[in-house]
Amino acid sequence: MRLEITRRSDLATRALLELARHGERMKSTVLAGQVGTTPGFLSQAMTPLVTRGWVRSEPGPSGGYTALVDLADVSVLDVIEAVEGVTDTGRCVLEDRPCSGGEPCALHRPWASARSHLLGELSGTPLSSIGPGRPA
Repeated sequence: MRLEITRRSDLATRALLELARHGERMKSTVLAGQVGTTPGFLSQAMTPLVTRGWVRSEPGPSGGYTALVDLADVSVLDVIEAVEGVTDTGRCVLEDRPCSGGEPCALHRPWASARSHLLGELSGTPLSSIGPGRPA
């Protein structure tokens, strides 16, 4: 998978931040309102977080979502890859093909360096360091 940050990744990140800030179970309708989406789309963003064990989902009228993870233990890249899939660092930035070995594209070296730096920054940034009221 190419490194992509979609609306679903953004929602998953913001929802996990909101759950941790709130500190207790939140109904999906309330959480959806807090992050600016519908409960249906929120569910799509939350499923990978539940699968990873970072969030508990309890169905029913008294159910909702509860954060189970310390945000210091989850990086921005962890969330992106949970939602979007593992980043394929061997894909070409210019074409839909592998980019290494005997036929790298003209941008292979600078792009590989930039991608490595970006992935390092994202993996080194815990969720606990981002969000409202946090330094940029």
